[in-house]
Amino acid sequence: MKTLRVSPVRNEIEIKRSQFITTMVRVRDEEGARKAIEGVRKEYSDARHHCTAFIVRADGRLPIERSSDDGEPSGTAGAPMLEALRGRELIDVVAIVSRYFGGIKLGTGGLVRAYTDSVVEAVKRAKLVRLEERQIWNVGVEHAVAGKVEAALRGAGWQISEVTYGSRLATMHLPISENEVKKLEEEVEALTRGAGQTSYQATKTVEIPL
Repeated sequence: MKTLRVSPVRNEIEIKRSQFITTMVRVRDEEGARKAIEGVRKEYSDARHHCTAFIVRADGRLPIERSSDDGEPSGTAGAPMLEALRGRELIDVVAIVSRYFGGIKLGTGGLVRAYTDSVVEAVKRAKLVRLEERQIWNVGVEHAVAGKVEAALRGAGWQISEVTYGSRLATMHLPISENEVKKLEEEVEALTRGAGQTSYQATKTVEIPL
């Protein structure tokens, strides 16, 4: 799944004199999504419609998905917006499309295309990250060789999320996939001639820039 790296994202398109202003916000839960929707409603209080869709994670359950047509014909706005978010594998995101009516009716098909395109174009402008489950492994080395080992690991393509310093050891924290564990252990052993320490810390969801 993916989510926004930079939030909010805003994009505007015009279709037959109607303005469609899309705001996408990264949120943590349903409450956050509804707060974001209310904020956009206040910002564009004179818009005819504020159609919405959001997908957020739920602890140990399927994601929560909600959508609203906000006065547009049933099924022409919220559902297509939600499908656009699903199709791009987005989560923890709310999309709000504020429409200023231009006087020309778009018809059912035209509305579906307009609201779909509004979200799709906003996603194209967005900077995204991929959310992946990774094991966090610690590499502990003496302070004297920490800089050399860190540079070598980074140069070999390993991502180091953090380096902490204790009284005796410097510890590098690396998010890796399960099938990379043996490779990391072998590389640390070669770099430190067996003096480095590797240990599992936890499994976490990490953000991989796209």
